Amino acid sequence: MSWADNESPTRARVLAVANQKGGVGKTTTAINLATALAACRKRVLIIDMDPQGNASTGLGLDPRHRAHNIYPVLVEATDASAAITESPVPGMDVIPASVDLSGAELELVGLDRREFRLRDSLEPLLQRYDYILIDCPPALGLLTLNALVAADSVLVPLQAEFYALEGLTHLLNTLERVKRGLNPRLTIQGIVLTMFDRRNNLCDMVAADVRAHLGGKVYDTVIPRNVRVSEAPSHGKPVLLYDIRCAGSQAYIHLAGEMLRREGEVAPQVSVAMP
Repeated sequence: MSWADNESPTRARVLAVANQKGGVGKTTTAINLATALAACRKRVLIIDMDPQGNASTGLGLDPRHRAHNIYPVLVEATDASAAITESPVPGMDVIPASVDLSGAELELVGLDRREFRLRDSLEPLLQRYDYILIDCPPALGLLTLNALVAADSVLVPLQAEFYALEGLTHLLNTLERVKRGLNPRLTIQGIVLTMFDRRNNLCDMVAADVRAHLGGKVYDTVIPRNVRVSEAPSHGKPVLLYDIRCAGSQAYIHLAGEMLRREGEVAPQVSVAMP
């Protein structure tokens, strides 16, 4: 199947989870949204493109046991299917990151089709999954560029803080340049407000400001500040496996449902029969 064949109902939707600012809940959103989609009985692959490997760690993958990872796929054009590892979440696979990825930015510079390495490698996987989520590093370098070129759309986690709109403007300008020059199908899937504290008036002000500027692109669901969400990665689990009943888990379940509706799907009842 050609990558350009967007009409096939079996073709995975590829979403880059991106924000050039660190500490906004990007990786947390990637792994927990992926888990919630899997709980909605979707076939999901998450790709860890961040050299820090936080998504891999947050899914319980020991850094010492990541021989199969995204680095050789990008740099050496090895078979991406050989890098796939089962996650602890039923229905969800992962391609982890390794420490080698920290040097990939420099190594990619001299390679052919350097911006298209991820896109080319994912083509054989498109019929195996319903959704492929790419956790991007907090920078707009070649790793993030590869993710944006490979993606159908971008999900932007946005912390409800004073500088949020300024950083978002830079990111939207970058997405527009990628769309014009490298990936004409790229769209903004949505913007999700994270680390939201309803007791803080500033959060409400930022939310109102973002919604005024971007309207329907901003999800109704907001992700609250929640101690259980913060604790879960230290146990190597998404928060939905760590504590399904906490406010953070419930928010990600609602986010998955809202995302599926935006994608034109009926959100099924979430199954929580997970280890």
